[in-house]
Amino acid sequence: MRQLTKTESLIMVVGALLMAVAAVMYVFAVRKPASWIMLAGTGAFVAMQMRQKYEGTNITIRRLRSIMTVGNIFFVIAALLMVENAYQFLLPKFMENGIEGYNAYVHYIHNNWVVTLLVGAVIELYTTHRISSELEKEAKKL
Repeated sequence: MRQLTKTESLIMVVGALLMAVAAVMYVFAVRKPASWIMLAGTGAFVAMQMRQKYEGTNITIRRLRSIMTVGNIFFVIAALLMVENAYQFLLPKFMENGIEGYNAYVHYIHNNWVVTLLVGAVIELYTTHRISSELEKEAKKL
């Protein structure tokens, strides 16, 4: 697995911290700045995680990296949903259909950033743990 440089590791950690801080800020009703902080943190975290490439041949680690990419997609969706939830850019489009449109907006968008963030976090925890154990097994074989 390609190791990140110290600067890249720092960017990744700062991105993860920004994501956590943004989620807490959003809960305490600082919604608009929190949504942009979440978007910036997610961008930094995902970009640095995608720079960690696996050049080996272990199919399990390759599969886990693919699953990790799905987790990153969930993080990006969570950040975008948080921005939408704070600013409600799409609400007028949904409201064109009256109460049914509003119900659809609430059902599909309103506060669903929490669900996607949780799914992304669970996927990241699982894949990170499994990749590290697979790398240890691989190192013992050598």
